[in-house]
Amino acid sequence: MPIMQRASHHELRSAFRALLAGDSCQHSASVFDPMSARIAADLGFEVGILGGSVASLQVLGAPDFALITLSEFVEQATRIGRVSRLPVIADADHGYGNALNVMRTVVELERAGIAALTIEDTLLPAQFGRKSTDLISIDEGVGKIRAALQARVDPQLAIIARTHAGVLEVDEVIRRTCAYQAAGADGICIVGVEDFDHLEQIAEPLSIPLMLVTYGNPRLRDNARLAALGVRIVVNGHAAYFAAIKATYDCLREQRGIDACDLNATELTHKYTLPEEYLAWAAKFMDVQE
Repeated sequence: MPIMQRASHHELRSAFRALLAGDSCQHSASVFDPMSARIAADLGFEVGILGGSVASLQVLGAPDFALITLSEFVEQATRIGRVSRLPVIADADHGYGNALNVMRTVVELERAGIAALTIEDTLLPAQFGRKSTDLISIDEGVGKIRAALQARVDPQLAIIARTHAGVLEVDEVIRRTCAYQAAGADGICIVGVEDFDHLEQIAEPLSIPLMLVTYGNPRLRDNARLAALGVRIVVNGHAAYFAAIKATYDCLREQRGIDACDLNATELTHKYTLPEEYLAWAAKFMDVQE
């Protein structure tokens, strides 16, 4: 299919399914608005991803504290789906609530034109004073995957279960991923894989495609080896969006005649999302003493 040729949402989902069924490992483009989606397709990327953290920055200018609502996320996904010429994965976080909320999430994102979505087993929003990597039970995670599968209308829409290998013992990661596979997930997304030895242990009992969020981990930079272990998609992060933040800041500084600043994109994001304010509000309103 030519890159810039119009395609239906069903055709894009079928293209994503073909990617999952293939034998190669592809790297996703971070797409956050219609222009970035068109650029990614024109440059030949096979798949794009709309990150939940990126959507929060783009829509709210807020830190990644699970503040964006389903409707806000879907609005941005719809803008991208309206013009996209490549399949786009939506990082649907925890499905914006319980299993019933997951069903609503699937309905809305399918309508938006998304080709696939990830549902993670993270306990979100994080409880006060707890780590943002706390996980729900396996049973609840399985319920969410089953609910997502029940809610989709187009069977080509891929439902990918996500978990965090960086906060669990290997045996627990295997229990979770095997349970999600048994529940009918079309793929498994894993965050926090350390190296190939770690990945091999996790991948061995799985028969469905894998998606890794690596953030550029140098110990996982071998596409042929990843593909042999069943990895079909790698998400290296969202450098394109952060480059846009940096470019915007530098351009506006120059317009105002302000001397160059050496703040990097991460520092700029921290500065302008005001996380300290949110943390202070959390301490004020969520740290309830009995």
